[in-house]
Amino acid sequence: MAEHLPINPRTGEPLPPRPQPGYYPDFSTLDQQAFWDAATREVVLKRVTDIPPIRFFAHDPALATALFDRILPQDDRDPDHRIPILNYVDERLSEGVSDGYRYAEAPSDAECYHLGLRGVESIAQSLHGTSFIQLGSREQDEIILSLRDNSPPAGEEIWSRFPAVNFFELLVTDAVDAYYAHPYAWDEIGFGGPSYPRGYMRLENGLAEPWEADEQRYDWEPPPTSLSGSYQPLAGLIPEHARRRQGGTH
Repeated sequence: MAEHLPINPRTGEPLPPRPQPGYYPDFSTLDQQAFWDAATREVVLKRVTDIPPIRFFAHDPALATALFDRILPQDDRDPDHRIPILNYVDERLSEGVSDGYRYAEAPSDAECYHLGLRGVESIAQSLHGTSFIQLGSREQDEIILSLRDNSPPAGEEIWSRFPAVNFFELLVTDAVDAYYAHPYAWDEIGFGGPSYPRGYMRLENGLAEPWEADEQRYDWEPPPTSLSGSYQPLAGLIPEHARRRQGGTH
């Protein structure tokens, strides 16, 4: 939708979705695949051609999709080049993959998602009398912000089991991990891809490799319906975020 698109500050008009947003419009990491070994090439290409099916979120993919769409919006990408964040988070949870540690007060990642999604719905119903997926982007952002601030206005029976900010951190970490593991995101930031076996040779002073593209910056502003253009220092805002983690597998 147009109200979700970034704005051209010179014209005030939305910037149309593009196959490759970012400052490297002529660069393709996949063009470098001839320089990778067979195993590396297989792993990277699989991320484009073999999208994992939805299993963990199969009971309610719409809610989880709406959350990730606000955590890391992709409205500036055309539909054919959007990165399937939900599918890769789903794959991790379905296969029980974890970092091997968690907050002492938190349940497993899978249980955090089950509880956290219920908690988000509780907030949406309490504040607006409807589901999270029916809300506008501004209202959705405000609910997510309440998780980040560890001050959810509803769902006390859920957030008493683990802090809401822990769920926010889990959402952001999973979204970023899934997004920036994908070659389309590498194109966006001008990343040249795996360094093996060719390697990188220009390791100092920010010099680009011969095959890397020059940055082509353009001006943009966040959508007027989004909170992404606001700024608030985090120092002291999320004491739970700095809690010491304790060992133990999920």
